[in-house]
Amino acid sequence: MASHSDTLVVFFGATAGANGGKLGSDERELILLVWQIVDLHENKVGQLQRTLVQPDSADLSEQCKEETELTAEELCKAEPLESVLQQFHQSVSAELKSLGRSSYTLCVDGPLLIRQVLHPEASKKNLVLPECFYTFVDLKKEFHKCCPNAGPVNDLTLTSMLDYVCIPAAVEQEAGLREVKNTVLLILHLLVEPYNHKFSTFETVNYKFESGACSKTEAVDSETVIRARGLPWQSSDQDIARFFKGLNIAKGGVALCLNAQGRRNGEALVRFINSEHRDMALDRHKHHMGNRYIEVYKATGEEFLKIAGGTSNEVAQFLSKENQVIIRMRGLPFTASPQDVLGFLGPESPVTDGMEGLLFVKYPDGRPTGDAFVLFACEEYAQNALKKHKQILGKRYIELFRSTAAEVQQVLNRYMSTPLISTLPPPPPMVSMPVLATPPFITTGSTRDCIRLRGLPYIAAIEDILEFMGEHTIDIRPHGVHMVFNQQGRPSGDAFIQMKSADRAFMVAQKCHKKMMKDRYVEVFQCSTEEMSFVLMGGTLNRSGLSPPPCKLPCLSPPTYAAFSATPAMLPAEAALYQPPLLATPRTPQAPAHNPAPALAYYSPQLYMNMNMSYTTYYPSPPVSPSTVSYFAAPPGSVAAAVAAQQAPSILPPQPGALVRMQGLPYNAGVKDILSFFQGYQYAPEDYSSLVGVSDQGRSLIQPKEWLCL
Repeated sequence: MASHSDTLVVFFGATAGANGGKLGSDERELILLVWQIVDLHENKVGQLQRTLVQPDSADLSEQCKEETELTAEELCKAEPLESVLQQFHQSVSAELKSLGRSSYTLCVDGPLLIRQVLHPEASKKNLVLPECFYTFVDLKKEFHKCCPNAGPVNDLTLTSMLDYVCIPAAVEQEAGLREVKNTVLLILHLLVEPYNHKFSTFETVNYKFESGACSKTEAVDSETVIRARGLPWQSSDQDIARFFKGLNIAKGGVALCLNAQGRRNGEALVRFINSEHRDMALDRHKHHMGNRYIEVYKATGEEFLKIAGGTSNEVAQFLSKENQVIIRMRGLPFTASPQDVLGFLGPESPVTDGMEGLLFVKYPDGRPTGDAFVLFACEEYAQNALKKHKQILGKRYIELFRSTAAEVQQVLNRYMSTPLISTLPPPPPMVSMPVLATPPFITTGSTRDCIRLRGLPYIAAIEDILEFMGEHTIDIRPHGVHMVFNQQGRPSGDAFIQMKSADRAFMVAQKCHKKMMKDRYVEVFQCSTEEMSFVLMGGTLNRSGLSPPPCKLPCLSPPTYAAFSATPAMLPAEAALYQPPLLATPRTPQAPAHNPAPALAYYSPQLYMNMNMSYTTYYPSPPVSPSTVSYFAAPPGSVAAAVAAQQAPSILPPQPGALVRMQGLPYNAGVKDILSFFQGYQYAPEDYSSLVGVSDQGRSLIQPKEWLCL
């Protein structure tokens, strides 16, 4: 606007719900607008205007009825918000013209009317607000500049400010007129001696959200960050900015959170320009985005940097092009080139700067992941690109989604930090304890010495289950905790635990049933090993009884173990191996026929810690049970031979060694490819045909001559 000091328009509004300090906190609509012009040069005032606004719902709160004395019948006869705003603009413009003024600025008693009511409601109703509603004067802040001893800005009210400068309040019966008249009296008093105040500080509302990159070295104030939860999975940063319309979000201040599979989890971290805007954002807790209500909580700067921060120069250069629309492509063929992607998008969706507007996501060794990010100069080009969602490139369909700068950082950070081959942490000191010489297979039976946990939080780990069971943890059998995963490898919310006796299982089921774990109650039932085996092998257990498992890979493997020859109490770290799970129905192995002396097992003190291998950040760990690594001292010719005979009698030779399971092999991978992968390790070259095999589930087995820590 040409000049902000010519004229002020004192602006007041009331909603159908909470007013005053809680204005806008309940998403209720505007029902009343009152305004009056103040000429700052001539110290003159214009005509006092008051108009009602028709809401979509005429349900008035008791506070509103008491303060405004309005009725639903009066509001039904009023004009809708769009018409009222047009009347306001025309009325003010005509009056300014008669005064010989050309510009004006709104003056409000606090920012809530503009930021928390007018802009959010206009956004929901798809109304385009005039330019005058993007700049305003906050009377409380201006008064605090004149009278700093009057108290903190947040504690100031219109009545307290009038009392401080000894001005009697106006007596007016109608709501709205009273507040506007008192505001005008206060402004006129500040313009003259002894204050001679000049209104020079103007609040602004951002027209749109600006995307941008964030560095991990950047300082982020924790008092400016919130966490929004319950977002629709397809929502973009612009959708989130629209939800917080009226509040100023920092540049690049929206970070959509991803889950372990690299997909959006319905949460986002939002960074505002200051703590005042953050506090107003917290007042939008459980406001709605479409038909969903959004939860808003406090967050920290560290959390924001963990999601949105990045250090890659390649990403920084890619995101340096500001005000671009970012689209994420997923499922690209690994052989796809930039020219293939540009050809797929077509001339109707030109990419910004051609190939420089493409960013392929790769593993640390340079292998493509099938993901890419694309920049478009405008919304129209992005919309044209999104129309190609699930169209075919090569022999694969491609998914396209809206994305954000923070998501680019997050995806790149996750992939680039993924190790090529996962490694196990160094094992803690081993302690010896006597156990049975036979490994812990699941033996079926009707004895009800097991419990089933149902309704576990999906993020629950073994440690959470142990904490849930409390003092009953000591009654769990070694390797007796079994998490159940679905066919996608994700937690199903179920777990089975083998107890030392049926009495202990009954006691746990009685004491822990419907006990809380992470804000959810967990059901605990007593069951038998037969029922447990049915579920672990892919069957179902419900009120109708047992349903046999399908003939496919079990959702959860039986317990695994590593067989060793007799060793000292301290085993080398190189012996810490994961063995492949049994693919056949669990059975009890033959007892060793020699040396009746009790065998010793070497356990880690963390007996039930979850130690599943995580191959990449994006794919769930192989569903392996138990979740511990333990060492069994057993003669190589007994247990090891029995296990080898059960697992793959036609593939594995009956000799001591270690098994390495390989998942995710290319379908066209051959023996040479697998042996090349293990280059540097010792294996028997004369036994290529017998050392490497592929199971009916597509897994390859290899028998090296030495222990491999992969």
